[in-house]
Amino acid sequence: MKIVIQRVSQASVTISGNKVANIKNGLLILLGIIPEDTQDDINWLTNKIANLRIFNDENGVMNKSLLNSNGEVIVVSQFTLFASTKKGNRPSYIKAAKPEVAIPLYQAFNKTLETILNKPVQTGEFGADMKVELLNDGPVTIIIDSKNRE
Repeated sequence: MKIVIQRVSQASVTISGNKVANIKNGLLILLGIIPEDTQDDINWLTNKIANLRIFNDENGVMNKSLLNSNGEVIVVSQFTLFASTKKGNRPSYIKAAKPEVAIPLYQAFNKTLETILNKPVQTGEFGADMKVELLNDGPVTIIIDSKNRE
């Protein structure tokens, strides 16, 4: 699994003119899934996300996590995170998991994150044409790959 985490002052997801997710201070997470991903990847990533100290404390230092900052979360499926641009100019998405594999993993990821945070996680809609708006706070943008664990 590969994620792009963006700390936001606000973010929303709109599908066919309907706003399906909307948060204030928190994280917008773009999630890419490959066929080799497992519950182990989910567990490692969701724990990392929940405990990542990227929110400012009272001194303006990034010292708080989602767990102690009361931040909200939107998770958006993003197969393009596994784009290959090696050949030509049209990206290939062959590395991304097909929906029959990706959807259950996407749902498990969201459920696991909700359990850790003890609050609902908002989402887009898997496979939908989504309009994602965000106001990146910082800007703070972090990329994490569960296969590298760096």
